[in-house]
Amino acid sequence: MRARIWVAVAAVVVAGGAFWAWSGPAGISDDALAGHYATPLTPPGQALPVYHLGHSLVGRDMPAILAQFAGHDHASQLGWGGSLQGHWTGDIPGFAEENAHAHFRPAFEAVDSGDYPVVVLTEMVELGDAIRYFDSPEYLALWAKRIRDARPDARIYLYETWHRLDDPRGFLTRIDEDRAALWEGTLLREAKATEGVGTIHVIPGGQVKAAAVRAIEAGEVPGLTRREDLFGLNPDGSPDPIHFNDPGAYLMALTHYAVIYHRSPVGLPADVLRADGTPVTPIAPETAAAMQRIVWDVVTRYAATGVSGG
Repeated sequence: MRARIWVAVAAVVVAGGAFWAWSGPAGISDDALAGHYATPLTPPGQALPVYHLGHSLVGRDMPAILAQFAGHDHASQLGWGGSLQGHWTGDIPGFAEENAHAHFRPAFEAVDSGDYPVVVLTEMVELGDAIRYFDSPEYLALWAKRIRDARPDARIYLYETWHRLDDPRGFLTRIDEDRAALWEGTLLREAKATEGVGTIHVIPGGQVKAAAVRAIEAGEVPGLTRREDLFGLNPDGSPDPIHFNDPGAYLMALTHYAVIYHRSPVGLPADVLRADGTPVTPIAPETAAAMQRIVWDVVTRYAATGVSGG
């Protein structure tokens, strides 16, 4: 059963307004943040075990598809809208349900083992509420320091996600504005002000999602005609405004692959399997090819990915 985004502070989730009245502690400067990404990472020469910490916008299927692309081992800890704070303190709604699978590994055990040269973190949605009520920069810093204490050479990524299709401020508007204001301008800038955090690179899931939606609506992705084609359905058959379907999971797996491995995803197979071993909903080769081109274009234009050309 698909997990639902946990509404942590329902009373304040109104058009993202909870964040905008809040002013957190100062972080590093814009120039210092840009300096973290001035030199691209060295492309990996082999498959790298990956650990995912997050929620249902990570899910089980996306990491499984990514692992098929790269041939790497992977593990995860998930929750219903799990925040970085909740994963740290153990207050994770849906913990038993979301982690009832073969690739679950408790987060502290996984991180402290040093087994994972790549760790992908993300934050709950609504991101503004996560920052205001769940101390996101502090807990991003705590996770990053713990990862580096166990494995100093670990590559740490922040997976940028997205908000609901029916967000009152507009789905694309939120993605366009939130990268600079929230993901970079608050979460990363403030976390990196903590000694020992180091560079946290970005997997631009939201930016890829927005680029794909614009391309779909411009008629540039064969087989897809509307933004909802990347999103799933609720059990009652109504549109799910935030969770991805199989094409959406495939798009995010391509994005992770391009960033982690510094390789163009063009040419990767579309006939992949979900985490339970069943085939994904068929994705036509021309649809997959268009997605792959979009991903590589976004990833190589964004310096925070660490991919040369960004």
